[in-house]
Amino acid sequence: MGLNHDAIYRAYPNAVSVSDSRNGAFDADGNQIELDQALVDAAAAEIQAELDATQYQRDRQPEYPSLATFADAYYWAQKGDNTKMDEYVAACDAVKAKYPKPE
Repeated sequence: MGLNHDAIYRAYPNAVSVSDSRNGAFDADGNQIELDQALVDAAAAEIQAELDATQYQRDRQPEYPSLATFADAYYWAQKGDNTKMDEYVAACDAVKAKYPKPE
């Protein structure tokens, strides 16, 4: 199993490269950074918490109606017919209800 590159970069902002083959992280001068696994694990936990907190966004995205659908609804709304816009908003609301934002 390789190194957790994202967590290392988070825990060590001075790291400019992480290499599995060289088994470590390195600063801009090429010096190896001594890694503290507890710091890397804490950074990995922070990253995972951020991903978990925004998972609903990734779940919603493919199910939202297209921008082309919105453009058509907007066009007709400007002409005085809100039917398509109401349908568009209802579809968006359904996706939001299916994947609610965590409290």
